[in-house]
Amino acid sequence: MPTPNLRTLVGTPATKIGTFLFEFTTPGIGQILKAAGADYAVLDMEHTGFGFDTVRGVVRYCQAAGLPLVVRVPSQSRHHISRALDTGADGVMVPIVSSVEQAKAVLEAAKYWPDGTRGVALGLGHERFAMRSDPLLPRFAEQNARTAIILQVEDPRGAAAADEIAAMPGVDMLWLGHNDLSVALGEPGAFDHPDFVKAEQATIAAAKKHGKSAGRLAVDARQAAQFARM
Repeated sequence: MPTPNLRTLVGTPATKIGTFLFEFTTPGIGQILKAAGADYAVLDMEHTGFGFDTVRGVVRYCQAAGLPLVVRVPSQSRHHISRALDTGADGVMVPIVSSVEQAKAVLEAAKYWPDGTRGVALGLGHERFAMRSDPLLPRFAEQNARTAIILQVEDPRGAAAADEIAAMPGVDMLWLGHNDLSVALGEPGAFDHPDFVKAEQATIAAAKKHGKSAGRLAVDARQAAQFARM
């Protein structure tokens, strides 16, 4: 089943609803989430014990269901970013991006030449294992066009740099790491604290200004609706 283009999805103004996978990675998970109405899923490597063997399996399950899958990698390492994308993930979510320099490094690792310096390994999961003899440049362009880059704003530096980061070509979404942001502000869990609200609003405004998406984890429907209205 063809998988909707995640970059196209995040570039539309309509609210998108997805879910994180922290525990359940059964073969039917993609079809279960698709049937439940999810627009996408995020497989978390940052706070779980999932390794790349698990990632490879879940990518295939979601591809079979036509459900876009993002992998939240555990670090900004090129190794983590490129391997997640080589498995066939539709995008990566990268934690604690606090500066333009860090955002540039993520893009370098995630995009093929001329947009980046991602290591070249073709005919793997991201190309659905098709051994093709096509010229390289169109294949690079195809992968760059389908790879979504989601950067997490999780500290005051990231919020302050949100406008510059959102302006960068190749950045598709800013994701508010609300718990870590509140801790970094010295007010753990105080999501109504003026400093948190200011950082949240700055992040959302930056995304809107540059035509990018903004996202965050919601604990219930009320919180999700409140964020969608911002």
